[in-house]
Amino acid sequence: MPTIAELGARYRSGETTPTQVVESYLQRIETLDPQVRAYLTLTRESALARAEATEKRLKAGKPLGPLDGVPLAIKDVICTKGVRTTCSSKILENFVPPYDATVMVRLNAAGAVMLGKTNMDEFAMGSSTENSAFFPTRNPWDLARVPGGSSGGSAAAVAAGLAAGALGSDTGGSIRQPAAFCGTVGVKPTYGRVSRYGLVAFASSLDQIGPFAADVRGAALLLQAIAGHDPLDSTSTDIPVPDYPAALGQGIQGLRVGIPSEYVIEGMDPEVGKAVSAAIEALKGLGAKTEKVSLPTTNYALAAYYLIAPAEASSNLARYDGVKYGYRAAGGKDLIQMYGRTRAEGFGPEVKRRIMLGTYALSAGYYEAYYGKAQRVRTLVRRDFQQAFERVDVLACPTAPNVAFKLGEKEDPLQMYLCDVFTIPVNLAGLPGLSLPCGFTQSGLPIGLQLIGKPFDESTLLSAAYAYEQATPWHARAPALP
Repeated sequence: MPTIAELGARYRSGETTPTQVVESYLQRIETLDPQVRAYLTLTRESALARAEATEKRLKAGKPLGPLDGVPLAIKDVICTKGVRTTCSSKILENFVPPYDATVMVRLNAAGAVMLGKTNMDEFAMGSSTENSAFFPTRNPWDLARVPGGSSGGSAAAVAAGLAAGALGSDTGGSIRQPAAFCGTVGVKPTYGRVSRYGLVAFASSLDQIGPFAADVRGAALLLQAIAGHDPLDSTSTDIPVPDYPAALGQGIQGLRVGIPSEYVIEGMDPEVGKAVSAAIEALKGLGAKTEKVSLPTTNYALAAYYLIAPAEASSNLARYDGVKYGYRAAGGKDLIQMYGRTRAEGFGPEVKRRIMLGTYALSAGYYEAYYGKAQRVRTLVRRDFQQAFERVDVLACPTAPNVAFKLGEKEDPLQMYLCDVFTIPVNLAGLPGLSLPCGFTQSGLPIGLQLIGKPFDESTLLSAAYAYEQATPWHARAPALP
């Protein structure tokens, strides 16, 4: 399937039209998505209408932007006016937002075409997209395996050629890990770089929206469209957005790449370690300089995250009580019983688990011992990165310690949580991170290389990723779906 940049070039040359492209994607979804199950909701009519509008502008001689007529998939945690937004939860199964998230306003202004909303772990809580209240999504490289999570539907849609690009959200690795499992590029921007207005909150101090694409240039074009200050989001930072596509192709001669010693752990898949080591050697061959760095608090980051994120989830999800919107259980004899029944029936097991963990961590007598201590660990994690970035420009490490696992393989929640051991510290520190393909296992499963950057320095990440991508063949491979 063509990349985002290739689509724009074909429109301008007259080789194809936005309507033809959107129709071909919708046909491909109809044929292949019954196997992959990336989408929860398709927006066929509005997608064709937007494609026709782009065509009219083209025929009128108006210049097209890089995203005009480009078909995208949107994670179902991002509010879309007039289009069902479920968060893959029974409690929001029929919720239709009356407004667009800021990222949707910006994509619409850029002429992008939404094909539909993608499946995810319920309320973005999970690493496999098996926690969806509706159905699991499957990995296009092996339909018996997970696509990662929580943005598994978006990653699978891009990998399977069911969208040219997609948006996801990343709270502890939910863009980068599925990007690694599905062999796509995924970017988690710096906290505050992209507006969270209209993103249904899981953990407000960690959540960030970011793009998926088949290649680095596509990811850069999407990030360019959605980044920037938003007065509707109090955590949005008013820092100028550089020209991300222009940063590509500048080379990485002299780039200082740090290799964190703590990111080589016991139990890591040896094929992952081998591929990431080869990728680091490839970066050196392109002119980068590497040195080992230490992030000593890494060992405590996972535990800190699983106190901070559930605590914020406990607070954020208190609004789902069956009163103003969403699912309401029948038969309650009073308000308290209605609350209890609604939440018991509306939330899935993982969401309930995290609400209970978070409520406990915030309760009187335990707040300081758990939540307060976790926040202090978070500060130490951030300091580790600050000290490392005094010596290097980017960090390189595996995105995940393993490749995509089989559906149902990780029933123990702790096993699932460990999948995010290399991505969670980045969220705790609010840094930008990027995953891109760096190889395949002998059985043909993608392996992801994670690059971590300084705050608001997505340009350097994209530049380094592009240099590596252009020197290696991995991004050119696509799954052979039956």
